[in-house]
Amino acid sequence: MQLIDGKATAAQIKAEIAERVRQIVADGGKQPHLAAVLVGHDGGSETYVKNKVLACEACGFKSTLIRYEDDVTEEELLACVDRLNQNGDVDGFIVQLPLPKHIDEQRVTEAIDPDKDVDGFHPVNVGRMAIGLPCFISATPLGIMTLLKRYNIETSGKKCVVLGRSNIVGKPMAQLMMQKQWGDATVTVCHSHSPQLKEECRQADIIIAAIGRPGFVTEDMVKEGAVVIDVGTTRVPDATRKSGFRLSGDVDFENVAPKCSYITPVPGGVGPMTICSLMLNTLQAGTK
Repeated sequence: MQLIDGKATAAQIKAEIAERVRQIVADGGKQPHLAAVLVGHDGGSETYVKNKVLACEACGFKSTLIRYEDDVTEEELLACVDRLNQNGDVDGFIVQLPLPKHIDEQRVTEAIDPDKDVDGFHPVNVGRMAIGLPCFISATPLGIMTLLKRYNIETSGKKCVVLGRSNIVGKPMAQLMMQKQWGDATVTVCHSHSPQLKEECRQADIIIAAIGRPGFVTEDMVKEGAVVIDVGTTRVPDATRKSGFRLSGDVDFENVAPKCSYITPVPGGVGPMTICSLMLNTLQAGTK
């Protein structure tokens, strides 16, 4: 069993991006600029945005953080999106989700200029990805594909099961794994209502678990030598931790890992690659 170290891979990629940015600036080019819009004080969102700012520093990017309180109106937020769309110095930006319930997330997402949509959530980018055209690919699926490539894990012709059908991970992950220029695999998408779910998983060469249930993938669902990618990051209570919780993946790591050829840990697997992929998208936006 080999552990897929997302933290080390992300650090290596960020160093490669920083070198590229140094060359761009030395040649008289523009420093890439990523902006983030944060509404309210959700703990998970605060941490994620803080890590994005730190990643920008590591990559040599300029970064801007725009904050709003929970009571910001939808129109105020849309006006902010419009200003960022028009700002020629901002190469890409994100509006951190989730948003307060009184704001239509889809309306905000669709207001973002697709050429600055480095989260890859705009329908234009989602549609282009689905038919294999150049676009910004959502960060977590791109991070997973990057890990598979960096570890020279063969995907072509393999049977892949994606657990979960979310717009952010499950659906785009399945699209990328089936496309010839990406995974070139035979893909099955399963979810909580899928019959014979365990049987499907037992046949898989690659399992990508993004179902949001701690420990959902158990030893009896994984065949010997399978590759297991764990996307889950659920906070579960843990009195032994200072924070009062720990992050749990969708995979029962302790019992599943011995059966795998490769597996990602939680934390330190897919998570660091998500932010790293956002940096790759921002570099792409800044060099268009």
